[in-house]
Amino acid sequence: MNKTATLFLAMIFFLAIFSVQGQETVSYTLEDIIARAKGQSPAALRADTRRENRYWFYRLYQSNFNPQLRLEGTLPQYSQAFNNVTQPDGTIEFREVRQNLVDLELGLRQVISPTGGIISVNSSTNRFDNFLAADGSNQTRWSGVPVNIRLNQPIFAYNPYKWDRKIEPIRFEESKREFVEEMEDISQFVAEMFFDFLVAQVNLDIATKNLANSEAILQIERGRYNIGTTYEDKLLQVELQVLKAKQGVAQARLDMEARSLRLKSYIGLNETVSLNLALPDDIPEFDVNVEDAIEYAFQNRSDAIGFDRQRLEAQAEVAQARGDRFQMNLNASYGYNKAALMWGEIYNNPNTQALVNLSIQVPILDWGRNKARMSIARSNQKLTEFEIDQEIINFEQEIFTRVRNFIMLKDRLEITKASDEVAEKRYEISFRRYQSGNVSITDLGIAQEDKDINRRQYIESLRDYWTAYYELRRLTLYDFENQQLLYTPEMSFQEE
Repeated sequence: MNKTATLFLAMIFFLAIFSVQGQETVSYTLEDIIARAKGQSPAALRADTRRENRYWFYRLYQSNFNPQLRLEGTLPQYSQAFNNVTQPDGTIEFREVRQNLVDLELGLRQVISPTGGIISVNSSTNRFDNFLAADGSNQTRWSGVPVNIRLNQPIFAYNPYKWDRKIEPIRFEESKREFVEEMEDISQFVAEMFFDFLVAQVNLDIATKNLANSEAILQIERGRYNIGTTYEDKLLQVELQVLKAKQGVAQARLDMEARSLRLKSYIGLNETVSLNLALPDDIPEFDVNVEDAIEYAFQNRSDAIGFDRQRLEAQAEVAQARGDRFQMNLNASYGYNKAALMWGEIYNNPNTQALVNLSIQVPILDWGRNKARMSIARSNQKLTEFEIDQEIINFEQEIFTRVRNFIMLKDRLEITKASDEVAEKRYEISFRRYQSGNVSITDLGIAQEDKDINRRQYIESLRDYWTAYYELRRLTLYDFENQQLLYTPEMSFQEE
C-alpha cells in the first residue's frame, strides 16, 4: 500500500514539473494585480461600458432642450377606389377616385423649459393630383404655408422639463460616483482573490518546508535506529510523516493551481503564465477617524447624492398628481397660407392665417379620484422621507462599524505578525534541540504545528486587513493612505 502511494505521488510530482516547464513566471504585488484588474479585467470593461451608457443617457436628456429641425410629411398618398358620394336628394352614387396627395412640412422646434410649452416656426407645402380630372381642367393643385409660428402651452399642468432639469444632473453625477465605486469594488474583489492564491502559495511553501524537514528527521532517525538508540515504531512514525508531507505538497499544488487559474481568468492573463505573488506585509501608517470617514462618505458616495434625487422624484410625483387634476391647453398659431394652381404662386401675396384655441377638461364629479391620486402621491412622498431617514442612519452606522473593524484588524495584524515570528523561531530552536537529542519527536511536531498555524493566521490577518482597507475606500471614496479624494466633481465623461 505504501509503495502504491509513493508511486502515485511521484507521478504527480513529475506531471507538475513537466507542466511548469516552458511557462513564464510573472511576479505581482497586490497593487499590480489591482491596477491590472481595473484596466483589463472583464468586470472593469463592463463598468466602463455602463459609464459610457449613462453618459449618452445624459446627452439624450440635454438634447431635449436644444432646437430641433424636423421634416415631416407624406409622400406619396395614392388612392384608387370607388367611393360613396351622397347626392343632394339623399341618394348615393359610386364615383371612381384616382388621386394622390403629397404634403411636407419643415419646422424649427424649441422647448420652453420654464413653462413646459413648445414653440415652433414652420413652413409647409401640399400637392393634390386628380388623375380623373376632366379634359381642359387642372389635375394638379397646390396649397402651402410659407411661414407660421405655433405655440403649444399646457396651463397648470405638470412640467416634465422643469423637473428633469433638477433630477437628471443629479442622476448623472450619481452615475459618475457609481463608476468610481465599481472600480473600488473590483479592487476589493481582486484583493480577496489575490489572498486566496497567496494562501495557497503559502500553504505550498509550508508543505514543501515540512517535507524537507520530515525527510531530514527521517535521515536522523534512520541513523539512530542503525546504532540502536531509537525504536522501529518511531522510525515508522517518521516515515508516515514523510508520506503525509508528500500528500500535503501534492494537495497544496492542486489548490494553488485552481486558485491561480481563477485569478488569471479574472485579470485577463494567459493561462500559460505562472504567477508569483509578493506578500504585502508593508503596512502603510495612517489613522482613520470615524467622523472624517462619515463626512467623506456623505461628500463623495453615490448613495448620499441619491438621497437628494429620491426626494426630488417624490416631489415630482406630487406635482404630477396635482397637474392631472384638470387639463387646460393653449394652442396658438400665426402665419400665412395660400392655395394656387402653380407651386410658385403660393408665395405671392399669401393670406394671413391665425388660430387660437384654448381646450379645457375639468372633472365635475369623479367620486374622489383626484383626491385619491393626490393622497397616494403625498403618502409615497412621506414614505420616501421615512425610508431616506432610515437609510441615512444605516449609512452612518455602516461607516462607523467598518472603521472600528479596520482599526481592530490593524491591531490584530501586529499581534499575529509577532506570533508568527515567535512560532518560527521556536520551531528552529526545537529542530536544533531535536538534532542534539534534547527534544522528542512529539514536542517537535507540536512546535511545527504551532508554526504552521501562526503562519496561516498571519496571512489571514493580512487578508482581512487589506480587504477591509479597500472596502473602506469604497465606502468613503477616499484614499486615507495618500489623503486624497478618489472622486472629485470635476471628473467628467469624455466623448469618444
